[in-house]
Amino acid sequence: MTRAIVHIDMNTFFVSCERLTNSELNGIPLIIGGGERGVVASCSYEARKFGVRSAMPIHMAMKLCPQAKIMKGDMELYSRLSHDITEIIQEKAPVVEKASIDEFYLDITGMDKFYGSYKWTNELAQRITKETGLPLTFALSINKTVSKIGTGEGKQKQNLEIPEHLVQSFLNPLSIRKIPMVGEQTFQLLSRIGIRTIRTLAEMPADVLMQMIGKNGIELWKKANGIDNNPVEPYTERKSISTEHTFSQDTIDIPKLNRVLLGMVEKLAFQLRSEQWLTSTVTVKIRYANFDTETKQCRVQYTSADHILTKTVQELFDKLYQRRMRLRLIGIRFSGLVRGTYQIDLFQDTEEMLALYQAMDRMKSRYGFDSVMRCAGASFKPNNKNEILKRKP
Repeated sequence: MTRAIVHIDMNTFFVSCERLTNSELNGIPLIIGGGERGVVASCSYEARKFGVRSAMPIHMAMKLCPQAKIMKGDMELYSRLSHDITEIIQEKAPVVEKASIDEFYLDITGMDKFYGSYKWTNELAQRITKETGLPLTFALSINKTVSKIGTGEGKQKQNLEIPEHLVQSFLNPLSIRKIPMVGEQTFQLLSRIGIRTIRTLAEMPADVLMQMIGKNGIELWKKANGIDNNPVEPYTERKSISTEHTFSQDTIDIPKLNRVLLGMVEKLAFQLRSEQWLTSTVTVKIRYANFDTETKQCRVQYTSADHILTKTVQELFDKLYQRRMRLRLIGIRFSGLVRGTYQIDLFQDTEEMLALYQAMDRMKSRYGFDSVMRCAGASFKPNNKNEILKRKP
């Protein structure tokens, strides 16, 4: 049976959310992001006409479009509306994967036997827009890759249906930039040898691509040929992530406690960014030598940044640890999670900070978490099962 996979992308989601609450923002160039040294988290189509794009430094965006209005952004609003959209989709679709705060994959294989897959998807899209007031684009095809590329093209050509026999003819003339896994470095590498369209990439021998860019070459060749067997992963809302450290000997060593806390925050924050989560609630737990256990928590603006979370954890710990008795355990929990990348959080931070986090995360992902750490937290090494990251479904 031919698969039927839908990709739904909420159009300029942050901008649309802001316009939903303030109609005066309609039709004007709008940038969601931080101050002069921050980056663009999202921008309206009116701003994009001037060359503004996501992740661009704000100062550069303002040179391109000086008349644009800059807004800090409201993650509480975005999260609530994303939750509303998710509930509507989950009520109707048999299998739903929430890929980010504003995009979804649906597996509706077999729907055409009863209703017609495109008609069903179109009616779902109309319902989402009617009930939330937010615009969207969708594409329907045989797998996640083609559907996602179709959504990108559909923003100019409206919603698309790409049946199996038209997949290659749809992909062939497009730039290789349209393939989700092609970043700037890969694009430049392939461009230097004349590979700029998906047709040319698809006609390349797979083993040659593998020699050029490693094991990802095979995946890239498959995507260029419209091959993607990755399933739509059913979405379940994660409630929190946490970690605890039990000391081999009860301690009152404040510098040591601070180092352990810093190492724990780094591990959890990296996990947040790796899984594309932002947290809004931070909780610190301590257990004294006599087994008395105390906790303290606070709300923060949605974030996954070490430097923000470390400061919050340290402040909570200082308020919590007042009895000056020896401690046997400390723990941290991040909850109130929403989907989002660190880029969303850069309303106050600088482009240099963004580049630093991206570079550190690339090294951690490639060489392991311990390959790069802050000096103060480098001494934290898990040594028992209580220190392993705990996942709460």
